[in-house]
Amino acid sequence: MTDARTILVADDDRAIRTVLSQALGRAGYTVRATSSAATLWRWVEEGAGDLVITDVVMPDENGLDLVPRIRRVRPELRVVVMSAQSTFMTAVKAAQRGAFEYLPKPFDLKELLAVVARALTAPAAAASAEEADEEERLPLVGRSPAMQEIYRTVARLTTTDLTVMITGESGTGKELVARALHDYGRRRTGPFVAINMAAIPRELIESELFGHERGAFTGALARGVGRFEQAAGGTLFLDEIGDMPPEAQTRLLRVLQEGEFTTVGGRNPIKANVRIVAATHRDLRQAIRGGMFREDLFYRLNVVPIRLPPLRERIEDIPLLARHFLDRAKTSGLPSKQLDQGAVDRLRQHAWPGNARELENLMRRLAALYPQEVIGADAVAAELAEAEPLAELELRGPETLEQAVERHLSSFVAAQKDGLPVRDLYERVLAEVERPLLRLALAATRGNQIKAAAMLGLNRNTLRKKIRELDLPVVRGLS
Repeated sequence: MTDARTILVADDDRAIRTVLSQALGRAGYTVRATSSAATLWRWVEEGAGDLVITDVVMPDENGLDLVPRIRRVRPELRVVVMSAQSTFMTAVKAAQRGAFEYLPKPFDLKELLAVVARALTAPAAAASAEEADEEERLPLVGRSPAMQEIYRTVARLTTTDLTVMITGESGTGKELVARALHDYGRRRTGPFVAINMAAIPRELIESELFGHERGAFTGALARGVGRFEQAAGGTLFLDEIGDMPPEAQTRLLRVLQEGEFTTVGGRNPIKANVRIVAATHRDLRQAIRGGMFREDLFYRLNVVPIRLPPLRERIEDIPLLARHFLDRAKTSGLPSKQLDQGAVDRLRQHAWPGNARELENLMRRLAALYPQEVIGADAVAAELAEAEPLAELELRGPETLEQAVERHLSSFVAAQKDGLPVRDLYERVLAEVERPLLRLALAATRGNQIKAAAMLGLNRNTLRKKIRELDLPVVRGLS
């Protein structure tokens, strides 16, 4: 049994008040329940209660509007907010206005009792009662349990500068989460700067991240400002962090450890005034085991992990997402469309290898290509038919190198069967594999042939011979 702390409960639903009163009473608490925000406010002003549990939507006032008022008159009194309007913005506003916790309805009573116990025993912490003046935008959509947990996590993180690692398949919305962390966080007045590691040549990543001095390398005719400087005071989003080359990983680790960096070719340290949010679709723990990612860097980045579920794990969110994407298509100038129940049911049956991004593209196609205002199952099935073979391929998982080579060679086999002459196939295949392998090794070692030969397990003279035979470019002075 707990001590006889008093819990103030405000909810216009009599059944909710009864359930909460009984559950809290059995746990040893004294409960005062009301359906009125005005009554709750009077109790607070009178000094009653050790904890408030309030609904958002009540007849006389929004429960979220009560939170900062309660914080001003009784800053020690914790407030737990409940809501059936379980959107991302509800969770964010509850956190920004100073609520101790947000619980979406329906909630688990055991979880609620755990939250109550934590709220009554957690040490006091200073927090701003700053209110959000943002319009009701929905950067994240869904009411599945998985998405509700993400909303709550993101809402808590908006009041911190903790480093976040977002993982999930392509198309699950990793950049949306990163932007939400920035747009509703303490650094929202600063810049949001994104860099995709997979889209930048390996030899240029350090310069892109940290900037460079004039003359630092061939072609550096002026000082270049890197992404760390561009993001000063804001958020730096490192997308596809699993594709970062080893040398850049080492420099990034040093920045995270020391809080400062130097430009390429520079000597004066620069303060790193950014919040880091990283993202990847790769299994970084597997990359660590394979020697492709630094373990110490992983733990520096993985301070708060957020896993975004693939769409096939939150099928119940598909109707909401589809409606959201159709609304977005309308605002961009496409005709207004709706889905009938048959169309929604057909969407639920699809594997969605491209996740929410694939669903958004489908909704835009339906809005653009079909004249009828209400889209039926036949139209959805016709559009998805083209994607089914791709879905089957995606669900088999990523190809191994052996599978990719076999698929590539099948065209040569088909040509032979068709009577077309195929010559020197063995040598041609070796050359196709050898050329990119050597080129990547030389790029990774900045043209240093001694290091490249060691990486490849080749004799240096053998490497030089192959460079000549394959006519690969050589960086002079680094051999």
